[in-house]
Amino acid sequence: MSRKSGPHRVSEPALARKNMDMSVAKLEVARELLGARTDTETVDRALDYVIFQGDVFAALDNLAALGGLNDVFVRSTPALRRKR
Repeated sequence: MSRKSGPHRVSEPALARKNMDMSVAKLEVARELLGARTDTETVDRALDYVIFQGDVFAALDNLAALGGLNDVFVRSTPALRRKR
């Protein structure tokens, strides 16, 4: 497959026929979760998801390397209240 800009950008359609052994139960669950109609569509969508997840992790790693984010929702530890 040829790649567009970026490490995981894949353009279509370089296809390869593959013969694989896989769990029928896992394939059925994945098909339902991904809303796919065929085994091929299921595997293709699952691969897209894995590639996307890799891009997200790479972006988070880059963000962490730049110093991360400030969490504006973190509250400092509240002062202990005295019982009266």
